Formats: sequence, structure tokens, C-alpha cells
Amino acid sequence: MTAATHSTLFPQTPGSADAVLEGLDPEQREVATALHGPVCVLAGAGTGKTRAITHRIAYGVRAGILQPSSVLAVTFTNRAAGEMRGRLRQLGAAGVQARTFHSAALRQLQYFWPKAVGGSMPRLVDRKVQLVADAAAACRIRLDRGELRDVTGEIEWSKVTQTVPADYALAAAKAGREAPRNPAEIAQVYSAYEDLKRARGVIDFEDVLLLTVAVLQDRHDIAEQVRSQYQHFVVDEYQDVSPLQQRLLELWLGDRENLCVVGDASQTIYSFTGATPDHLLDFRTRHPGATVVKLVRDYRSTPQVVHLANGLLAQARGRAADHRLELISQRAAGPEPVYTECTDEPAEAEGAARRIRELIDAGCRASEIAVLFRTNSQSETYEQALADAGVPYQLRGAERFFDRPEVRKAGVALRGAARFGGNDSLLDDAVDLPSQVRAVLSGEGWTTQPPAGSGAVRERWESLAALVNLAQDFAASRTGATLSDLVAELDERASAQHAPTVEGVTLASLHSAKGLEWDVVFLVGVAEGMMPITYAKTDEQIEEERRLLYVGVTRARERLYVSWALSRAPGGRPSRRPSRFLDGLRPGSAGAAGRSAAGPGGVERGFTTSRAGAAVPRRTQRTPARCRVCGRTLTDAGELKLMRCEDCPSDMDEGLYERLREWRAVQAQRSGQPAFCVFTDKTLMAIAESVPDDDAELARIPGVGMRKLNRYGADVLAICAGQDLAGEEVGD
Repeated sequence: MTAATHSTLFPQTPGSADAVLEGLDPEQREVATALHGPVCVLAGAGTGKTRAITHRIAYGVRAGILQPSSVLAVTFTNRAAGEMRGRLRQLGAAGVQARTFHSAALRQLQYFWPKAVGGSMPRLVDRKVQLVADAAAACRIRLDRGELRDVTGEIEWSKVTQTVPADYALAAAKAGREAPRNPAEIAQVYSAYEDLKRARGVIDFEDVLLLTVAVLQDRHDIAEQVRSQYQHFVVDEYQDVSPLQQRLLELWLGDRENLCVVGDASQTIYSFTGATPDHLLDFRTRHPGATVVKLVRDYRSTPQVVHLANGLLAQARGRAADHRLELISQRAAGPEPVYTECTDEPAEAEGAARRIRELIDAGCRASEIAVLFRTNSQSETYEQALADAGVPYQLRGAERFFDRPEVRKAGVALRGAARFGGNDSLLDDAVDLPSQVRAVLSGEGWTTQPPAGSGAVRERWESLAALVNLAQDFAASRTGATLSDLVAELDERASAQHAPTVEGVTLASLHSAKGLEWDVVFLVGVAEGMMPITYAKTDEQIEEERRLLYVGVTRARERLYVSWALSRAPGGRPSRRPSRFLDGLRPGSAGAAGRSAAGPGGVERGFTTSRAGAAVPRRTQRTPARCRVCGRTLTDAGELKLMRCEDCPSDMDEGLYERLREWRAVQAQRSGQPAFCVFTDKTLMAIAESVPDDDAELARIPGVGMRKLNRYGADVLAICAGQDLAGEEVGD
């Protein structure tokens, strides 16, 4: 959730240019009124940088200093560009172009292609992976799926750094990149990839920037036409600009200096894509007369969260660290960050899910909670744990809100009601806009009460509920608003990808969480080997990992939970230690030079309770998990659940397994969840093999957490004992 969407009400448009400046702090006002010459805004996390630059543009437009059509604001994601357009519209500055570098370049390339090149522009490929695979095959180089992804990344990096295939090996070595294959092989695939694109008459996203740069360099008449259109430029997230994007920006500017850049070197986390903070840090050198404004008043996070964020950067080294900003929280005091050490990753996920359930039960909205992790592969464990706890969730980076089938159908229904509502009996008793929307969406599956569970049925309901809530806020802010007005608002939001809030805990990688914020954030897996990640070897790579954790910390407004696991799987050797980045920051730890044992105030070890109410410590087994048939050490997650090798003979009770599957299907149907959210097939197999007699035996089976034991244990043990549950209300 962004700061823009945190307030669900639609703000009123300021009545004048001066009114645009109301509510800005002195530094933000300085940004908003600095409309001439180069301006560099160094903005720390949560300091209102988007507010400052959108008010800057709006003030210039409303004061008659800037023409809306002459301003181009560029950023790095469609979501950020859409949010910027939405804010400008609310400030009375509609007509300003706010785009990503790629979309701005693509628009220009499509317009000027017939004049600059002739004919139709080549087709743009959405996914280059298949082309790279074909290129590798043409070179007789076999790449597995992981290598294919990594080689594709190397090609993308080469293009944004303007490195040709022949220079790849030298450039990669100079940049300290660890090539996924022999650099000569990557260069060969890269060259074949470019040949293949030409042969098929297609271009990729990097080509859009490269070709636009080429056109503007070679055709001065076209460059002058672009420069006559756009007189003022604003660049957000300037620390993430690649050399190719910087070159495009310079060509847009020409010899003018009407440029405002905004960024924070301490949030540079995309260097693997070619991004570099050097352009931000060197801005004053390139533009000696630039106005530099520092935003350090943090309006997002409590002093406790800000203290941890500042502490992380205080230990940083390197050029970006030399320019770090010391944040000053503007909020009231809140709770201290909570640090939790767990025996293994499933226990860590179960603990986070349990605490999230408690927060929601205490009144915290699920949409104001996020679980952030280093790699996407960590997501599945938390999806399972949240499903077990009956907590709805949404995956960041999954299907866009307005692309969801139920949202598209709802849009069609609302549009039809707006046109022909007078003949719709559904609307006979609807007296205002919110009741009209509720009436229409009730025909699409919305109900006043959410369905039980957290599966697909609940997700569809959450989408429709978000539209209902949006209609209520829209009507509250626009007196006399009609269904047609709401449909127009939805169209605007769909174009901008400005989705309404969906009630569900957000699961996201730290990279995809950039630019977002929540009341409560769980930073999970904060252990050596994951944070920093194992393949971060150089000082520069380690420092980028530290900045990534800093980004994660600064996503939290009020509550922050930091956790790590001593081993990956139950029964694994407890060889992990908390991230070095926490040394000297979490209570009970030593400074950066070393780490002491965690004290009583620093680490929560955590206990849970069984159905009988007895305190039960979390799994503390210290020996490696071994196959109960052949004795081999187990590492695969599926084998760990079975406690045997996949190919070792099974002594499973087939009849019991089928009865458990039938029971699971009933539970899944009742709760509206997928069957695996009750128990996975592997867990049912493990139960059918061990046939537990009591809670203790059942709890020892991986995949049976304490919540599932409390919820389903009686049923499972009854089925294992041969009892017939038919006709009973089991599991409730």
C-alpha cells in the first residue's frame, strides 16, 4: 500500500496555486517553488518526496509558470507513474505526462518511426526468454531453466550499459559480475540473440531505449521537435537510472537545464540491472548551479523504526553511505521492533502467521500488514502458514487488480447499470451511489459478509469488496456522484493501475516492496546466507544487501517484526546465525566486530500451546533428519515431510490415506480453501504411514503445526483410530 492509497477518501482539488503549497513543510515547499534551473532533491524514505514533486508540478501549472503539455515526469514503474498522474489530477494539474522511461520512449519511437526509418515499427516481444533459448540452441549451448533466466539478465544488463557482445566479457569482469556461464559463451548467445531478433523482425524492451537514443542522436530535426514539446523534466527514483536511461534523458534535455531529479542513494537496490547512484551523486558536479534540497523529516515511521533504519546505515560503507541521510521521525513513539529467533523456517512462518492472526483479531486490517522476504522462493512457506491460520493474503507482483476476471466482469456490470439502470429492478431500492454499487455487485457474488477461509472464493469476494469500499469513498468526496462518474473513475484508475485496497496480508520480496508501506511489517529470513544473500561476495554487493534491508525496515509505519531461523528444515543442524547487519542494533547483540549471545530483552524464543492447553516448546531437535528406512540424511522438503526417501518403500495404509483425502475434501469445501491448505498430500501420506495415536505423535509429523493440531487433530486421530465421522460436524 502506498501513502497515496492509505487515505481512502478523495481529497478536494486546491482552489488556487497558493493552496497547493498548504500543508508542505519548509523543505517540501522549497522543492515546490524551485521551478527554474536544475534541482536535486535528496529524499530519505518516508519524507514525502512524491508529495513534494507532484506539488511542485501542480504549483507551476496552477501559477501559469508551466504548461501541462510541456512537462514530462518519468519514473520506473507503471504503478508509480499511475500514482503520480492520479495525484496531479487531484491537484488540478491534469494533462501532465507521467510515464516510465520505457513508455515515454516507446510512444516517441512509434510516432517518429515512419519519418526516421520508414515502414512499420517492428513488433515488441513481451518475453525474451524464449528468444534467448532459441539463440542458445543455435549456438549448441544447453542452458537449464535457471541459467536461461540468468543469461537473459546478463543480456539485459549489457544493453542498458550499452555493451556490445564483443565487449561483454571485459565489461562484466570490470563490473565485478559473476557470470552464470563462461563469459565467452554468454557473448556468443548474446550475439546470436541479436541476429535472431533481426531475422524475425522483432525488438525487445531495451531496444526501445536504444533505438530512441539512436533516432534522437542521428536526427537533429526529430530531437528538436521532442525538445520543443517538452520543456521541463522531473525524474523520480533517480538513483535507479541506468547509463542508457541517463543518455536518453540528456538527449531529451539538449542544452537546457530545466530538470528536477529526486532520489536517495541509500535506496539503490537494482544495480544488478545496471542502475547506479552515480548520476544522483554527481548531479552537482554536472550542474554546478543546481539547487539541492534534503528531505529528512520522516512522516511514515515511528522513532523506533527510524532509529533502526538510521542504525543500519550508520554501519554502511562506500560512496552511497557517505551521502546517507539521517532521518528524523515526525511521529509519536511506538513499540520497539521485535526480534524472534526460531528453530527452523516452518516454525518461523507459523509464528509470523499466528502473530498476524492475533493482530487482525485485535482490529488491525489485513491490508495494513506485509510479510517481506529476500527471495520469491520463500513465499510458499508463508502462503501455507497464513492459509493454515485462516488469514487472507495477496502476492505482490501477481495478477494486476484490474486484470482479474471478477473485476473485469464487475466493470461490465457497473457500466451496463450506468447506461440502463433505469430499467434494472435491482436498483429500484438503491437510494444512493454506494447502495447502487452494492446492488449491482451482489449479482456478481458480493455479499455483506465475507466467505469463510482464504481460498479463491475469498479472493474474489475481496476484489468486489474493494470496489464497494471505493464507491463509498468516492460518493463521500463527490456530492451527487453518479454511477457514470464512478465508471469514469474506475477507467482512470485502470489506465493508471491505481488499484483500490484489497483486504489481505501482502506477501512480497524486498525488491518488489520498494515504494510501498504498511502499518505492520514482518521481515523474515533475516539470517546470514539470506541477508546478505550467499552470492553477495564483494563489498559493493554486501552494501547493496544492507540497503535492501534498510528499504524493508523503512516500509513499516508502526510495528516491525524481524525474525530468522537457525535451520532451514525441521531437524536440520542449527548452523545459521542472525544477519551481520543486526549486530549492535538488536538488543543483546555485540557491535559490528562480533556477536554475543542474545539477552532476554532481545530474542523471543516463543512457546505455543496444545489443544489441552499445555505449553509446548517449538521443535528443538538438533540432529539431522534421516530416512527412517535407509538412514540417509534428508534435505528435500517432500522427503522431510515423509521422513523417508521418495524411492524407499512405503508402509502406508492405503485405505487410511483415502479416508483422510475424503475428509480433507470436505474440510476444504466448508472453508472455501484449496485442499492443500488443509493438509498437503505429503502430510497425509506421512500420517497414513505413521498412524499416530495421540497429539504428541501427530505433532511430530512435519506439516502438522500447532494450529492444525488444534483445529484438525481430533478428526485426524479419530480417522486413524478407525472411527466413522460420517454425518458429524467434524473439525468445527
